[in-house]
Amino acid sequence: MPLRYDPALIAAVLLLLDLAGTFVFALSGAMTGVRNRLDLFGALVLAFAAGNAGGLTRDLLLGATPPPAVSDWRYIGVSLAAAVVTFFRAAIIARLRSWVLVLDAAGLALFAVSGTLKALAAGLNPVSAMLLGVLTGVGGGMLRDVLVSEVPAVLRGEVDASAALAGAATVVMGRLLGLPTPVGAVAGAVLCFVLRFLAIRRGWRWPVANHPMRRGTDRGGNPLGEPGEGRR
Repeated sequence: MPLRYDPALIAAVLLLLDLAGTFVFALSGAMTGVRNRLDLFGALVLAFAAGNAGGLTRDLLLGATPPPAVSDWRYIGVSLAAAVVTFFRAAIIARLRSWVLVLDAAGLALFAVSGTLKALAAGLNPVSAMLLGVLTGVGGGMLRDVLVSEVPAVLRGEVDASAALAGAATVVMGRLLGLPTPVGAVAGAVLCFVLRFLAIRRGWRWPVANHPMRRGTDRGGNPLGEPGEGRR
């Protein structure tokens, strides 16, 4: 006999995961704004972008319009609250850096799981659901970095995307095996969190490209750059 899922319970779980992940990622966005010496408005923008860009993009791709990130005051309120607290108490947040890193891993896990569950609930196939789960997890961080003119960390060897993919795959596998939704969600979140947390603590990174043009200096002792760089 196939398992039946309570739509109200699933909706409540998805909302809780989304709001928790939004708050955690908004903290990271606001801290990026503080490190780059932005004003309060800049911190608010980065907090909202980091906390909501992934979920907003996911919802647009699923056709869930208007996205909750802009239509539900709770998402906006959570993001703004995280930004204000971080902006005016940045020193305290900085002293709690180790805990912030733990929360970052937790936020990635929450977003990857909630994104995958939403995609599955919308009827997407397993592969597409996993991809949307990854996008939900890393999309906010990518936009945050772009807004401060940095190459997104996920493209520079960070383990974010692979950890999110592992968590999303676990959720999908749980659904295919007929496990209760909360069981698959918890298993996926735990796996994603553990992988990301260990990567942070042990410095795990994917190898990055070593461009041969950046491995030396010219005759004047200046670092070599891309062909044509420096000639205008």
